[in-house]
Amino acid sequence: MGQLFGTDGIRGIANRYPLDCETALQVGRACASFFGKPETGRFIIGQDTRISGNMLVSALAAGICSMGKDVTIAGVIPTPGVAHLTASDGFDAGVMISASHNPFFDNGIKLFKADGFKLSDEEERTIEQLIADAASISEKSGEIKKTGRIVQMPDASERYGQFIASNSSISGSWLQGTRLVIDGSNGAASKMAPYLFESLGATVIPIFCSPDGVNINAHCGSQHPESLAETIIAEDAHIGLAFDGDADRLIAVDESGSVLSGDQVMAICARHLKSTGQLSRDTVVTTVMSNLGLGIALKKMGIAHLKAKVGDRYVMEEMRRTGAVLGGEDSGHMIFLNHHTTGDGMLAAVKLLEAMHASGKPLSELAKVMTVLPQCLINVDVKTKPAIQTVKPIMDVIAVVEEKLAESGRVLVRYSGTQPKCRVMVEGPSEKETQTFCKKIVEVVNKELG
Repeated sequence: MGQLFGTDGIRGIANRYPLDCETALQVGRACASFFGKPETGRFIIGQDTRISGNMLVSALAAGICSMGKDVTIAGVIPTPGVAHLTASDGFDAGVMISASHNPFFDNGIKLFKADGFKLSDEEERTIEQLIADAASISEKSGEIKKTGRIVQMPDASERYGQFIASNSSISGSWLQGTRLVIDGSNGAASKMAPYLFESLGATVIPIFCSPDGVNINAHCGSQHPESLAETIIAEDAHIGLAFDGDADRLIAVDESGSVLSGDQVMAICARHLKSTGQLSRDTVVTTVMSNLGLGIALKKMGIAHLKAKVGDRYVMEEMRRTGAVLGGEDSGHMIFLNHHTTGDGMLAAVKLLEAMHASGKPLSELAKVMTVLPQCLINVDVKTKPAIQTVKPIMDVIAVVEEKLAESGRVLVRYSGTQPKCRVMVEGPSEKETQTFCKKIVEVVNKELG
């Protein structure tokens, strides 16, 4: 067995190892062994809308129950909803079945500890060892006479929505008069996001909120906001919000149809939090993938900018270490640590709308707080993933590009933690140069690893 956990849980093609029923059963048993109390234990499992979700939930639940632990099924709910309910209801651990922004045929398993936080690398390795020792765990389960029970939590999604609404600093129908387009990505937010923002007073125009099991993330959501931008203009809306399949990330679109990056949303929220005295330590944590323009904007605002490894849990680790309360990724994962233990697309949307409400300005004006430097990001399909620094032709071309960019840009080449891809990112002084340099590196990566 190779390494199971990537940057965000276990990910793969559904019905194939490691997202097959047999492995999911063993993951359930391993989780019950790792998290559960010696004699008792309670676990909660949620899922997004992809067709393989029920299959994997059933396998995981069976594995947990075979170890004598009880399982509560939350049904379709955003990933941060599972994190919230895990902590608020005293579960030993929470499990989310989702492959986030990936297509429907993929799926994944994300784990949360009793406090609602994601696992450390060390904890994931321990669970991997337990899964590898499947025979021993199976033997233990065979000795258990009192197996666990499975119960439903029919109001899980509603309870999570109430939690989000309660974390708004403004009470009442404060979004009255706001025309809001919501792209649910045919995923976990499809039902609850329109309901939540309507309850706050907004006039909601929902799109891609009709999941059928296979249309999740299909040309919609945070990865594909083109239709959202068109709808905003057609409906004369004030703002558009696009979530991904499990709604832990947000991409916003302004009233003119322009798409804001996650970095821009963080810059807007950072300025608002600082102006209201809520930005602890005057610090924002992002990953190394964040645009150089964010660092420049934060510096002008007198805000420190710290960078972590790619992955929202590494951002979280740095935030907890430094006392920062705002962090995230350019992809749209945003963490408001004063309110939640994980990245949350809907919470980020509420905080962005609060900044708009406080300023009285349209989103297009607020977005000017940050100038996005030209960036080119190309994903290259790879057959193998040797350490980049050991592939001389790739290192040579990176050195050439870095020398030409000097202080006016940067290069970042890294593997995806969840897919067989190498991500090549170049930032530079102009669109043309950035594209040229990025394609130059991609050509070599393709030749060496494709």
